[in-house]
Amino acid sequence: MTPLTIYQDSSYKTTVVSNYFIDEYMTDANAAQIKIYLYLLRTMGEGLSTSVCEMADFLNYPEKDIIRALKYWEKQGILSLNTNEQNQLCGIQLLPFPKKNEEAAISIKKPEVSKGKETKIPSSAPNTPSTNSYEKPVYSLDDLKQFKEKETASELLFIVETYLKKPLSATDLQTIYFFSDTLKMSDDLIDYLFQYCIERGKSDFHYIEKVAINWVENGIKTPAQAKEFSYKYAKIVYTVMKALGKATIPTEEEASYVHTWSKDLGFTDDIILEACKRSVTGTDKNRLQYADTILKSWKNSQVITMKDVEKLDEDFKKRKAPSTTQKPTYKKGSFYQFEQRDYDFDALEKQLLSN
Repeated sequence: MTPLTIYQDSSYKTTVVSNYFIDEYMTDANAAQIKIYLYLLRTMGEGLSTSVCEMADFLNYPEKDIIRALKYWEKQGILSLNTNEQNQLCGIQLLPFPKKNEEAAISIKKPEVSKGKETKIPSSAPNTPSTNSYEKPVYSLDDLKQFKEKETASELLFIVETYLKKPLSATDLQTIYFFSDTLKMSDDLIDYLFQYCIERGKSDFHYIEKVAINWVENGIKTPAQAKEFSYKYAKIVYTVMKALGKATIPTEEEASYVHTWSKDLGFTDDIILEACKRSVTGTDKNRLQYADTILKSWKNSQVITMKDVEKLDEDFKKRKAPSTTQKPTYKKGSFYQFEQRDYDFDALEKQLLSN
């Protein structure tokens, strides 16, 4: 492949972006967060003032997204949001980049509250999730090179790139090596980790890292354990438990029932919850088993949608409806309490004479 020569021939003013930001922070941030940080560099370089409202108008984002991005960068430790006693934003200070492998509390003296236009930070603005209890080291290039040269690691990285449909960056390699070196996850478990996340539409490395740490904290060591753990605590399991009136953490047996309904029997969530609703109405005990009986009956009846359930209900009502055939009535006290028959006496007489 021919190398590309990159050059500039322009008299426009430029904004300088740190290589460290590009290498260590940009790949993990989303588009809005990157744009907002670049905009802050631009305004700082020109000595301009700004506000959340102006940033929202310029970048075409809602103000809550601007606040969320600012809080994200504050959490990363590369800027400080200065507020007054009324929790109103009065200043933004860009900070030196902290080393990601160092635990250093950065103390910043906040400037005096300005008398200019102030923007209130809503208390409902979502915060970035807190950092985990596992500290991710910054590995050297030699560490990463040795990791990549391992035969099993080389195969693993190829599989991960196949899942992600893109080459791995240096930051991506840092994270994968963190899974192997610090979290002590096997190659098979790392493989399943990426498969699990990608199948759920999650390719962000921050999300994948959180899942990995959650698995390690819960003693997950094999793909089989991860599968069991994942379906046990799937959202539908808790939804079913709530529908059945259970507020406790689901047991393995309870999670197994829901897994069977969803995976083996192939029912959608609305069908499962309908069975749970009928179970609650039908019994006070063994509701899970009652719902299981209903769903297996529906499976035998080839139920796929709620319309199929409604059709079964209609057929059942028709079978249970009282017969419309009117039975004969007799007068009270009548000697003959049976249905009278009509006979052709002429025909009977001829039949007797012929004998």
